[in-house]
Amino acid sequence: MAKIDISEATARIEAALYSSGRPLKIEDLVRASGTESRTKTYEILTNLTKKTKSAFKAIEITTLPDGSYVLQLKPEYSSTIRRYASKPILPKATLKTLSYIAYQQPVSSKHLVEVRGSGVYAHLKELRQLDFISHQNVGRLKIYTTTEKFQKYFGIQGDVDSLKQRLFKKVRKTAGVSSDSTAEKVTAQIR
Repeated sequence: MAKIDISEATARIEAALYSSGRPLKIEDLVRASGTESRTKTYEILTNLTKKTKSAFKAIEITTLPDGSYVLQLKPEYSSTIRRYASKPILPKATLKTLSYIAYQQPVSSKHLVEVRGSGVYAHLKELRQLDFISHQNVGRLKIYTTTEKFQKYFGIQGDVDSLKQRLFKKVRKTAGVSSDSTAEKVTAQIR
């Protein structure tokens, strides 16, 4: 096999990060680079991250808590580009399930099925694959919560309680609601 030069390996890693649309593990990037060297791939990623920071204002290469890498839009620009994005990351139904989990967490799979219907199983599978949610087994039930990756991806800072408060305020603002009891009714309708 011919030896890959740094320029070609860098281009291959850029292409993999750009086209994947998801975080990639270091093993994936080693394969994509063609170097067969973890050390060389880390070195290329470090240089690529520095170049990205200096060349772009809205795009970044980020290392996620699980050690994977992603080329993404900085969270603060998400609302700006929403109307220009060609395809949302999640279908609306799955996004509703995710927002319900974020607001109600911890929430059981039984409760999710009662509220969102049997289609929730497909949503949960997709959300687990994206590592936006995790679960714990409690007896025969699975209890779901959002992950650190979910918070980082959607630009959420703070703990779960502050997230819930912000979501509640946003629902109230969107619905043009002034009283807490009416806001609770609107929130119940979203479920």
